[in-house]
Amino acid sequence: MPFGYVGNFPDQQVKNTGIFSPEDVLNLNAVGEYGGSYQLIETKSISGVSSAIFTSIQEAQYNVHFLQIINAQPGTDGTDIRIRFYENVVEESCNDYYFVYLYNSYGSGSSAEVKNDSATYLRGTFNIGNATYEAGNSYCYFYDLGNANKYSFQTMHTSVMGNNNALLSAFGGGVLPQTSKVDQIKLYNGSGNFSCTAKLFGVKQI
Repeated sequence: MPFGYVGNFPDQQVKNTGIFSPEDVLNLNAVGEYGGSYQLIETKSISGVSSAIFTSIQEAQYNVHFLQIINAQPGTDGTDIRIRFYENVVEESCNDYYFVYLYNSYGSGSSAEVKNDSATYLRGTFNIGNATYEAGNSYCYFYDLGNANKYSFQTMHTSVMGNNNALLSAFGGGVLPQTSKVDQIKLYNGSGNFSCTAKLFGVKQI
C-alpha cells in the first residue's frame, strides 16, 4: 500500500506515486485522514422550540462546515428556518447579511429571485406549511467561519413540500460581509416554534 505511513497502516513498501487507489480512499476515510471527509460535530433533535444554537463548531479546525436540516416542520403556517452567526459569542442580528436565492414552485409553475443586501439573517429553508404532510429539507455549506481576516459565506439548497403537494425548490447563497471570527451558528424560526433534526459537520481539507 503506497500510503502505509498514514494512521496505523503498515509501513510503506513501495514508492509513493501520489495516486490514491479505491482501497487507499476507503482506509483513509475510515480513520478520518482523507481530505474532504465529513466529520460529525453535533446532532440536534429540535422539537417545538423557537431557536437552537450550535455553540461549539470547531471553527479553528475546519475551514468548511456542512449543515443538514432534516424534516423541518414549523408550528406556524408558512414560516421559514433562518440562520444567524455569532462572532466571539455575540449574536450578529443587525442588517449586515446579504443573500440571493432563486426558487421554483412546481405547483404553481412560478419562479423568482429573492435577494436582500440588508437582511438580519440568512435562510436555512424557504416557507413551510404546518399541515401533517408538509415538511422541508435543506443543506448549507459555510466557508471561512473561523478566519477573522475573511468574510463568512453560505451556499444553500432546500426542497419544501407544501400545500396540495406543491414542491418548492430553492438554491443560492449569502454572506456576512465583514471580517470576523464566527464561533456559533443559530437556527431559528421566522415566527413561532419549529421541529427538525439538524446535523453540523466539519469538512476536512485535502
